[in-house]
Amino acid sequence: MEFVTALRGNFDDQKPSLFELLSEQQLNSLLPPTLRYLLTVATQRYPRYLLRALNSFDELYALAMLLVERHYLRTRGGSFTEHFYGLKREKALHAEIPRAAATAPGIVRETLKLSEKDVWKNLAVMVAIPYLKRKLDESHEIEAPRALLGTNYTRMPPNPTIKQRIMHYYKWFIRNVYPSIHAAYYFSIIVFNLAYLFDNTKYHNPFLWLISTRIRRMNSADFQAIEALSKPKPGHAPASTSIFNPRTMGPKLLGSLSVLLPTSIFALKFLEWWYASDFAKQLSRKAAENLELPPPIVSGLSTLRAKLQLKKGQHGENAENNDEREKGAGPPLAENAPIATPSLLPILTVSPPEDSELCPICEDAITTATACQTGFVYCYACIHKWLEGTHTRQEEFMADKAGKWESGQGRCAVTGRRVLGGTEGLRRIMV
Repeated sequence: MEFVTALRGNFDDQKPSLFELLSEQQLNSLLPPTLRYLLTVATQRYPRYLLRALNSFDELYALAMLLVERHYLRTRGGSFTEHFYGLKREKALHAEIPRAAATAPGIVRETLKLSEKDVWKNLAVMVAIPYLKRKLDESHEIEAPRALLGTNYTRMPPNPTIKQRIMHYYKWFIRNVYPSIHAAYYFSIIVFNLAYLFDNTKYHNPFLWLISTRIRRMNSADFQAIEALSKPKPGHAPASTSIFNPRTMGPKLLGSLSVLLPTSIFALKFLEWWYASDFAKQLSRKAAENLELPPPIVSGLSTLRAKLQLKKGQHGENAENNDEREKGAGPPLAENAPIATPSLLPILTVSPPEDSELCPICEDAITTATACQTGFVYCYACIHKWLEGTHTRQEEFMADKAGKWESGQGRCAVTGRRVLGGTEGLRRIMV
């Protein structure tokens, strides 16, 4: 719309466009949820110290913004988000003075500068009204659904106290009157925005019209006045340059907020987009395409194979007997079996087959492949009965060894390790 005003011949280069003002308002509206999110994350780690602060976040945020915005209104002439966009606030004039603003910008700036009374009016618009609106919105979100539950939740209690009467009328106001006020508030903002867009008013907000304050772009006189704040006044001794000096640390810390907070919001929004979008997933997938990962190593399998090779390398009758026992033809040896921790008894186990397509328990082709938590694959019926301790191989072995061996109930049939969750810890494999 600056192009339209230029065609009319009264182009004002210090008047910000509506899109600049809307961008500043959007940035300002992102501050409360961002700070609340950071405080929530910190409260999860230190609830003892930060839980009360989180419950009173609106009050603490309003108090902090009151101090910060007052400092920026008195030194920069606008809020710290407006200062980030190079905007300021000044008194509204009935008529423009372009010649005086061009020839003597310093005098015009001092004349239109906000007084102490104007600062407090703007603080009421910038801090008090948003705080009141947040509280009314929260109350409406709570009370509006209760009206659908019937009159038992909305009528006056019998023999009410003064506090109960006040709360009853407040809830009635929230349910019946506040929605109309809320709609009128946004309707008035739309009307002022459209009027400001077509250069029919100096105010883009009805509350700025009430306090006779308008938003303008900063000029050279404003930047010179801001630079003069950091310089010592003539006739005064130069102050200490230490960063820990309370007189200099406070203004520098508040001055850095106009860059630090908006930048942190942009960084937080970028991280939110990065983790929510598919771009990061596609990028990580492309980066991992050329990586050759080594095959997984199952703990315990290498030692079992080493024992098998050692036993196969033995000569004589002991080697033949050991081979037969490992294949299931004879009972296993206690010195080769794993030991149970509570009972210190050997655990009944089976040897893994050389062919991975065979079940270690029944030594036949695997049917309904089921993986144990240790990584070995069995027939579903075999491993299910083994974990319950009802497999025929267990019952035959434990017939005369009760109290001397553990049957392997609840354990992996090969490694003897405890299976967490029992039979529910098994996972069927879809081939």
